[in-house]
Amino acid sequence: MKLFDVIIIGGGLSGSSTAAHLSNKGYSVLVLEKSSHKSIIPCAGGMAATMRNFLPIDIEKAIETEVKRVHFTYESKDKVIAELSGVSPFLIVKREVLDNLLIDKAESQGTLFINSVKVKSLEKRNDSWEIKCSDESYKARFLVIADGSDSHWSTHLKLGPKRPRYAQTAAIRLNGLGNLSKNSVRFDFGSIKYGFSWAFPLKQSINIGIGTFIGNYQINNKYLSKRIINYFGFNTDDYKTIYKRLRIWNGFYNLHIDRALVVGDAASLCDPFLAEGIRPSLLSSFYAAESIHDCLSNNDYDLSNYSKIMQLKWSKSMAWGKRIAEVFYRFPQTGYRLGVKRKTAPKRIAQILSGEMSYSDIAQRVIKRLLFQNS
Repeated sequence: MKLFDVIIIGGGLSGSSTAAHLSNKGYSVLVLEKSSHKSIIPCAGGMAATMRNFLPIDIEKAIETEVKRVHFTYESKDKVIAELSGVSPFLIVKREVLDNLLIDKAESQGTLFINSVKVKSLEKRNDSWEIKCSDESYKARFLVIADGSDSHWSTHLKLGPKRPRYAQTAAIRLNGLGNLSKNSVRFDFGSIKYGFSWAFPLKQSINIGIGTFIGNYQINNKYLSKRIINYFGFNTDDYKTIYKRLRIWNGFYNLHIDRALVVGDAASLCDPFLAEGIRPSLLSSFYAAESIHDCLSNNDYDLSNYSKIMQLKWSKSMAWGKRIAEVFYRFPQTGYRLGVKRKTAPKRIAQILSGEMSYSDIAQRVIKRLLFQNS
């Protein structure tokens, strides 16, 4: 049985980017992916431009839109616009292209990808992990769990929260740009209970999304989807809605154990207020690879630095993002009036999306304002 330096379970954005980083450093990497190749990935594609610094590839081929302004509405009315000056800090990428660029990069550096494989069991044996699949077993010094929001293995290994918290989402891709202006993204509040809808434009099409973040409110409703696409300027019945649960951030937890760690959606890192998933996926992949590299190059096995870095770089802000979400989505009309419609608020939200600002920079003022108005 060949011994790999690292085995990664999951070949999506988090898994493929972790593989690209590690193989770029010369390590032997195996990626086990349960699905076959996907032609369309249901993701809005919003990404802070600064994330380019955390990728080992040129992503120009994946970029569809450089966002210049952010539009906000409440039930498709009461528009507020935030202009983003200078070089665009926020990009829209086509996820299937970005993922394939990372896979190609990792493969060119020696990473082995095996698709349509089901992992049956994981077992830690002294200084390595043994992964048993349907018809084969594999062995590695380190293990990375990157199998997304429906991850079984992160829970099995007690990585992240014991009881993951989920946002319910729906994704629709339509040809054309509807009523969006060029180089703009739009968020509509009030139309979705405990959440919001959004529209992110690609070059010739648009990604429309619906998300609800509190409780277990269901959005699997064709009439709701129809109303939302009407909001964004479309009148058609020819579309497919893809429903998905997203693990959202739900507290400070270790993201590592002995010789294993978890990244991306499987680590419950998705933004609990704006559903941003690409940035935490790329951040966690980068720092996971760095931590594993440190261990392998120093003949060590302690990955605790990874959990500490992610708490500092991501979770500290998300703790405040969760508090804002819990207040804002319970009182959305007040939240829109006192939050989004404030003179500086749209720019602040745009800065959070671009990574220039964290929730902790604004949270206490926002929460006090909302609670005071509803007490």
